[in-house]
Amino acid sequence: MTFSTFSRAGSIHIALAAIAMLAAIIILPSFAPLYTLINVTLYMSMGVFALSLALLWGYGGILCFGQSAFFGLGAYAYAIAAINFGDTTLAAAFAIVIPALFAAGLGYFLFYGRLSDVYLGVITLTVTLILFKLINSTGGDAWRIGEARLGGFNGIPNTPLLTVPFSGVPLSPAQMFMLAAIMLFVTYALCKVLIVTRFGRAVIAVRENEMRAELLGYNAKRLKLAVFVISAGIAGLAGLLFANSVFVSPTMFSLSMAAQVLIWVVVGGLGTLFGPVAACFALQIATAALGKLGIVDPNIVLGTVLVVFVVFVPGGIQPALAALHAWIATPTRQSRTLEKVAR
Repeated sequence: MTFSTFSRAGSIHIALAAIAMLAAIIILPSFAPLYTLINVTLYMSMGVFALSLALLWGYGGILCFGQSAFFGLGAYAYAIAAINFGDTTLAAAFAIVIPALFAAGLGYFLFYGRLSDVYLGVITLTVTLILFKLINSTGGDAWRIGEARLGGFNGIPNTPLLTVPFSGVPLSPAQMFMLAAIMLFVTYALCKVLIVTRFGRAVIAVRENEMRAELLGYNAKRLKLAVFVISAGIAGLAGLLFANSVFVSPTMFSLSMAAQVLIWVVVGGLGTLFGPVAACFALQIATAALGKLGIVDPNIVLGTVLVVFVVFVPGGIQPALAALHAWIATPTRQSRTLEKVAR
């Protein structure tokens, strides 16, 4: 994708995302009940989480089975820092920095150790499961960091809410919803711009053919490590928003959370940004509705959806819709051309 192409297509996508964000901010807080606002805030935090893997896997070509490790680390880093510092401004920065630093250390051994994609996926999944087991076993007063009790399988339910910077005034649910909407838009726009920069195009080149990229002078290991760290920071931001929507618990590291984000990216479309976010919203709404009905386990539905899309729609929703639109528009363009020739 060239910058001229981005100026036409990418700018339109960002503009449409901005309009959707503004519409949501203006309309929903005025009419939606508190329960709906909190749920949509939760969905938006998950949308940011989906973007983190969409960037890493779709454009970096790195299949990370342990993306939930950075998601959970972001939430726990925020909760622990907020309880100890008393102010959430610095704690919010910790939620992004700690997962990024953890990813830098883990990624160094993964990429500079030249591990293949299969082993990389296994190790990231193993790290997530280790963190899940570790946090689950931290019950009791002995397990604390400063003033913050880790709480074991109960998590940290008394996580302080985000406040207006350096004021101590907590954000209301409506304000938290607005912040989540803005963060989702900002993350989407930054990812959209990043992939057309020189760095982004180099990352895509490594994804397409790592050996050829290295022969052209690119440091593939450094590029992969950089996008890995950026993705972890985005996942940490998602964890921060999630922690302010519900509460912090070990389930954020769980295998089901790690699997969900993979399903969102596959269903939405690998190599796209809007598709995984749309799939995230749609599947969360569907599973919540199925959970209320109690007829079938939502996890069975998610697994079925994954199988159906892998077999019948391997490109995902967004590429499939784009192909359908092109197929419908082609006869129209041809007929117009014939009409011009006839004239």
